[in-house]
Amino acid sequence: MKCRVCREPAVIDVRRHNANFCVEHFLEQCRRQVQKAIDAFDMVQPGERVLVAVSGGKDSLALWDLLVELGHRPDGLYIGLGIGDYSDVSGRHARAFAGAKGLTLHEVDLREDHGFDVPTAAAVTRRVPCSACGLSKRHLFDRAARQGGYDVVMTGHNLDDEAAVLFGNVLRWQTEYLARQLPVLAGGNGFPRKAKPLVRLSERETAAYCVLRGIDYLVDECPMAAGNRHLGYKEALNRVEEASPGTKHDFYFGFLERAAALFREGSGDQGQGLQPCSRCGAPSPAELCAFCRLEERVAGAEPVVLRARGATGRRAAR
Repeated sequence: MKCRVCREPAVIDVRRHNANFCVEHFLEQCRRQVQKAIDAFDMVQPGERVLVAVSGGKDSLALWDLLVELGHRPDGLYIGLGIGDYSDVSGRHARAFAGAKGLTLHEVDLREDHGFDVPTAAAVTRRVPCSACGLSKRHLFDRAARQGGYDVVMTGHNLDDEAAVLFGNVLRWQTEYLARQLPVLAGGNGFPRKAKPLVRLSERETAAYCVLRGIDYLVDECPMAAGNRHLGYKEALNRVEEASPGTKHDFYFGFLERAAALFREGSGDQGQGLQPCSRCGAPSPAELCAFCRLEERVAGAEPVVLRARGATGRRAAR
């Protein structure tokens, strides 16, 4: 197996490109794909301040590293979600990466700073853990961007993630979500711009990038994500991709090119009817924002103890 660029021995094949790459040219390919996404969707301008949502997993750490490689100086934000050993290990990977690179990592701990964690919120509200988790992360990333003067929040959503979410939204014709399923969401009305620079890279490619760059990352899936429909959609699309390489790319980018604008036309003004939350000041359609209502509801609840099994870091992709 030879590298398509230099004909030296290759270390990875990227079937949707019908190409193999050596270490040097695979890393170059990753940088090029991220820069292409940034340019194509106008994600960030020179001089703008970038905040990366850091989880300690392969995608967020690959993104942070790639942005540095491309000449940006982004800061990171890690949120301690209180998910047992899983959160403990993920935090260690985030801190180790930031320390090794000399980067700034801000931290928020749900339990220490807001009096609850994801397992406890899930138990009290009797809703799936991903609901409280997603709500908390969105609120805290937005707040950190406002308070820190960041222009854009970047997340490590890769091509597999976006294709799976799109698949689920199309199956249920979730038109409101389809209108917002874009690589960039404009800022305004108290919200920072959101961007996903990894949309041109697959999950396998971000894992390989970390391996080849020597980046230790948390491998295990969140122990509270069992039964998440998103994972099922990923598995279904993986089977299609195996039989027909390039399907995920064509599905997602075909949607962006041919259909996304149709859903945006009828979506209306996303900031309409917002007011500052009476407690935290975040933009909200009600007197109290959803995060503050969750915080009130869970206040004083007995913490749920959860231990994740096998949360480890590796230097090898699955």
